[in-house]
Amino acid sequence: MVLVEGVETSITTADDCRITKIGRLLRKTKIDELPQLWNVLIGDMSFVGPRPDVAGYADNLEGEDRLILSIRPGITGPAAIKYRNEEEILARQENPVRYNDEVIWPDKIRINHEYIRNYSLLKDFLYICKSIVG
Repeated sequence: MVLVEGVETSITTADDCRITKIGRLLRKTKIDELPQLWNVLIGDMSFVGPRPDVAGYADNLEGEDRLILSIRPGITGPAAIKYRNEEEILARQENPVRYNDEVIWPDKIRINHEYIRNYSLLKDFLYICKSIVG
């Protein structure tokens, strides 16, 4: 946990002091995601699906929103693609925690519900392509 504007949070912004120069490069190029391939190989994750979220968010899902937890998390997915530059978006906000809680997080839940309702193998293939190409 880190304090952002006096609030303890686990969200990360682009200017987060916890991220080293090497860490920034790894995050920007998404090389830091490579170890998750192991999780795919052992069946804990899928290539495409809702991204696993940090403590304090996914564990607070209620009602029909818990449907998101019923499928394997993915390395990529429609919400991850839409918010691929989430750290930069949050860094531009006056209150990044509030913006995440009131705008980004609810939108990710909506996107993940839509993904589950309209699942198709073809769409998964397209999400993988979009993730690789950018």
